[in-house]
Amino acid sequence: MKLARHIPLIGHLRGYTRADAAGDGVAALVVTLMLIPQSLAYALLAGLPAQYGLYASILPLAVYGVLGSSRVLSVGPVAVLALMTASALQPLAAPGSPEYAGLAMLLAALVGVISLALGLLRAGFVASLLSHPVVAGFITGSSLVIILSQLKHVLGLRVADGHFPWQTAANLLAALPQTHLWTLLAAALAVTLLVLARAPLRNLLRRTGLRENTALLLSRLAPALVVGLSMLAAGLFGLDSALGLRVVGEFPAGLPGLALPALDWGAIGSLLPAALAIGLVGYVESVSVGRTLGARRGQRIDPNQELAALGAANLAGAVSGGFPVSGGFSRSVVNHDAGARTGLASLLAAGLIALVALLAARWFAFLPQAVLAATVIVAVSTLVDLRELQRLWRFRRAEGTLMALTILAVLALGVEWGVAAGVVLSLAAFLARASRPHLAVVGRVAGTEHFRNVKRHNVQTWPSLLLVRVDENLFFANAQFVEDALHAELADHPAARHLVLIASGVNGIDASGLHALGELRRGLASRGVTLHLAEVKGPVMDALSRAGFERELAPGRVFLSTHQAVLALQGDPGRESAAA
Repeated sequence: MKLARHIPLIGHLRGYTRADAAGDGVAALVVTLMLIPQSLAYALLAGLPAQYGLYASILPLAVYGVLGSSRVLSVGPVAVLALMTASALQPLAAPGSPEYAGLAMLLAALVGVISLALGLLRAGFVASLLSHPVVAGFITGSSLVIILSQLKHVLGLRVADGHFPWQTAANLLAALPQTHLWTLLAAALAVTLLVLARAPLRNLLRRTGLRENTALLLSRLAPALVVGLSMLAAGLFGLDSALGLRVVGEFPAGLPGLALPALDWGAIGSLLPAALAIGLVGYVESVSVGRTLGARRGQRIDPNQELAALGAANLAGAVSGGFPVSGGFSRSVVNHDAGARTGLASLLAAGLIALVALLAARWFAFLPQAVLAATVIVAVSTLVDLRELQRLWRFRRAEGTLMALTILAVLALGVEWGVAAGVVLSLAAFLARASRPHLAVVGRVAGTEHFRNVKRHNVQTWPSLLLVRVDENLFFANAQFVEDALHAELADHPAARHLVLIASGVNGIDASGLHALGELRRGLASRGVTLHLAEVKGPVMDALSRAGFERELAPGRVFLSTHQAVLALQGDPGRESAAA
């Protein structure tokens, strides 16, 4: 049992059937066809030769298949992490150079060590550092940056990427007159085919009688077909020399050797912030995808095991010529829909990709870069989610603003600083909400023992009794606000002689909260008002008891319920009633 907990594939294979094997086999084949063009494109996006995309899709995929708690998550190169890798490495070495590739392996090793250490420390809670609006804003902003970075390949321009996205845009605008027409036409044709292969092709296949899932899977394999046809056309007709289309070029056959990345302490210091950001973003994306797909089958994932598995996968990539990897949304969905039952599907897919690297590598040399760029653009365009921005703005303007600020941070500062800004914005938004908690003066719903907000319901109140509910933990960020707000409520109820603080929404209290309660009690006593507590949760009551607050509270009392407090302090709840 202990071994299965650390190596989930062992547990997943218990009771393995022929139907499970068939599902894993079909899923492995489908994911392989989808992953190959993606991995090649994302390697170029990361600033590496295309073959490194295949390298990062073999051993890491296999390692995650053994150690991952998700049965369907497919690990490999992803667009956002590839962009973050390029952003981290370009200031340190020339893209495509051996030094650059060595730094990519070192970066993957750092991501692996950080993730593995956090997994062993059971620190899966780090995913909560990025709120949903920040994650949505980061993905949308990063997708726009990725599209911007691919335009030079679509236009056939030789321009350098700027340190910031706006610099890249300026460089593209300056070089726009040198656009290569044939490259633009090739990219436009590829984009058109890829877009048509989505809903139009899926609808056409459905009309032929295919089931929805089958039609969906076939439409998702369109990138592999487009890439294959473009390689065949470029190889047979020499489109690189005849039309001037840039192709991938030299593509070594075979598998990468195993080697540890060179330890350069100066480079480690420079790459450590990027490794932390990449590890956080990769983990958040993987856990989100794993949970979503697992819920469809009633399966759960272990966040701490996911950290360890992703750490091991990145370490595997670091020793096999790869770069940072995580779980990808699109190919994980395909893996799920194709019928994957266990991590064995990832092992089989890794084996198939290795066979492709061994047997078909020479054809990748003819792959037009414009087609790969078109593949990236169409793939990430679905991640630009401005509808979510609109929805969050309608839901709560603060949430919409948070997403918009994250998008702007990524576009203005780049992906690494965008992640940092996202974490800061998440924490700032949390503190802003928690520092001004909701307080409600409540009264009794006639004929019941229920108490509701006097501003929302027609309830009974009592002039000498003030009932206030606090809907937040009491801690350093809001203690003074709560104390001041309660004094303000008493100023509005000058006849009150008892204040009952209803703590049903308080799950925790710190020293600042305890101090505020003491100051509140003393301040109320000087005005002839007694403080009482009601509906205090067990852990909070334990903390107050250890601090001796019950003795300090006297003659105030702690009541089990608000109704009991009213009975004890007011007698018959119907007496002295007045509509709020």
